[in-house]
Amino acid sequence: MPVIRTLSKVAKQALLSTPGCGCQPLTVAVRNISFSPRQVTSDASFHSVSFSETDHPKVLITGGLGQLGVGLAKLLRKRFGKNNVILSDIRKPPSNVFSSGPFIYSDILDYKNLREIVVNNRITWLVHYSALLSAVGEANVALARSVNITGLHNILDIAAEHGLRLFVPSTIGAFGPTSPRNPTPDLCVQRPRTIYGVSKVHAELMGEYYHHRYGLDFRCLRYPGIISADSMPGGGTTDYAVAIFHDAIKTGKFECNLKHDTRLPMMYIDDCLRATLEVMEAPVDTLSMRTYNINAMSFTPEELAQELQKQMPELEVTYDVDLVRQAIADSWPMNFDDSNARKDWGWKHDYDLPELVQTMLNYFGAETRMARAN
Repeated sequence: MPVIRTLSKVAKQALLSTPGCGCQPLTVAVRNISFSPRQVTSDASFHSVSFSETDHPKVLITGGLGQLGVGLAKLLRKRFGKNNVILSDIRKPPSNVFSSGPFIYSDILDYKNLREIVVNNRITWLVHYSALLSAVGEANVALARSVNITGLHNILDIAAEHGLRLFVPSTIGAFGPTSPRNPTPDLCVQRPRTIYGVSKVHAELMGEYYHHRYGLDFRCLRYPGIISADSMPGGGTTDYAVAIFHDAIKTGKFECNLKHDTRLPMMYIDDCLRATLEVMEAPVDTLSMRTYNINAMSFTPEELAQELQKQMPELEVTYDVDLVRQAIADSWPMNFDDSNARKDWGWKHDYDLPELVQTMLNYFGAETRMARAN
């Protein structure tokens, strides 16, 4: 293994250059070095970047053009300064995103490119959002395996090498049909049946392993379904809860691809982004674990439609079940137990279902008025 060979080489060199040197000084020296688990050149120089409470972190967000990246960048730039948060992706950003702050091309499968970005920009926090979601991943398992697993390994090695604080989101999809579903605790059986879920369990366990083995400051939240108004559905099983608002405004009709009584945990995006910032800022001694459930509400398509119809009585909702998505949803939690997050670092959601619906409609109403004015 590369790690064993590297450590053996270090040990031999130390013993040859320092006769009579015992193993205790060598152990201390290795423990104080921040190094990559990859095999590296003998002249490489590594160091851990640290910052005080008054300094701002320098943040890199991978997969930054997805549902969450742009919103998180906006939140972090407001807190830490525009130039301290770098969005990255392999896609061309829209003009408003490109002009809102630093953006850089980054392919998470290109280890050398990622390493250069971290070094050249003196990154201290890394938020890793690059991933293929559930339904999309099932349609292209090979690509999902490459992006979600191989890409993660690159991120872990670079974060460990440079002493970064690393955030990797997990998901309700990390659980399977044998997990307790209502509620689902932080620690229980996890046997997912999608490549997305398998890759997220892998991310949780690898991140925690790197934390215990190399001291990596790994932090992870299991997100429920995330609902936002300013992004289009991206291929996730819970995306019906976003699509219903788009279709309701455009056509007054919505065809749901899940059964009417499919209950899943959900969260408005503002709560999700705030939770991410809060867990990243939480003092190390408050974290009793490295992977937490977070939750806000839990509802079915029928309950969401009924709440929306209070504001839009003319909305017509029908159901045409997608068997692939339904099978995925039926293996996922119905409700999350997030008591550990609430106890350890004070997590508390702001949006329940009525607030969610009103906020989404306010957004689309303002957007419609602006379009008419233009």
